[in-house]
Amino acid sequence: MALQEEFDAAVAAVGGLARDPGNDVKLRLYALYKQATAGDPTGRRPGLLDPVGRAKHDAWAGAAGTSREDAQRAYVDLVADLTGG
Repeated sequence: MALQEEFDAAVAAVGGLARDPGNDVKLRLYALYKQATAGDPTGRRPGLLDPVGRAKHDAWAGAAGTSREDAQRAYVDLVADLTGG
């Protein structure tokens, strides 16, 4: 299976997780997804009055510089760990 197909399947599998993986893992998934689909973060970091947006931006910024393929592979691997696959 091609990496893009694996990535698409992993994205679909996240919606069917049996249990909540926790905020840290969800932020990592978000960061890898954004890096794989949009590249490095753009725009300003949200302010203190937007803690969720700030956490998401910081997580994504932590993945900056990662190639699209590496981000997709890391996402697929993380989802496989979460689903036992």
